Amino acid sequence: MLVKIAQNLAVLLLLFSLSVPANAANLLVMGDSLSAAYNLRQQDGWVSLLKNQLNQSHPEINVINASVSGETTQGGLSRLPALLNEYQPDFVILELGANDALRGYPLNQTTQNLKTMIEQAQQIDAKILLVGNQIPQNYGKRYTQMFFNLYKDIASEYQIAYMPFMLKDVALNKDLMQSDGLHPNKDGQPIILKNILPYIMTLIEKNKQ
Repeated sequence: MLVKIAQNLAVLLLLFSLSVPANAANLLVMGDSLSAAYNLRQQDGWVSLLKNQLNQSHPEINVINASVSGETTQGGLSRLPALLNEYQPDFVILELGANDALRGYPLNQTTQNLKTMIEQAQQIDAKILLVGNQIPQNYGKRYTQMFFNLYKDIASEYQIAYMPFMLKDVALNKDLMQSDGLHPNKDGQPIILKNILPYIMTLIEKNKQ
């Protein structure tokens, strides 16, 4: 009986190894409601659309969406070490900070949290895409500009990939936004994917070199 169980286990392990591409890689998305398909079905969010796209073009890449609606950089920082340990991602998309700004948190703290997350991801040699964001102008021109610029400055300091704004051609189009004016609707998700996909593909292709 024990021999038969061992044989069956060996067969299962062989089948599993054959089903996983030799160059398999994990891509971890660390985001807030903009990446967590807020108020939508998960399959309609841009991250799920990304999964479908990569299943066709890069089936060796497994996409893990660790985004949480309402997440701040402090919350992301507290969760990231366990996620890095569990998934050992080759790629990390870091899309956090908007909730910090909307709550009026000090920008220096947001900056430091993002830097620490980048350093933690770099410690396991993950390639990082830092996604910037913008907030409504009613928060004051100086604050909104400083918030927008902090992403570019961080990306430059750490020499990582940087996307200025993933809601380009979406945020100001009421037909693509939910009634709250902050979150894209289902129709806006494919455009977000179209915006961010070239940056992700560049990251993947550079990793092959």
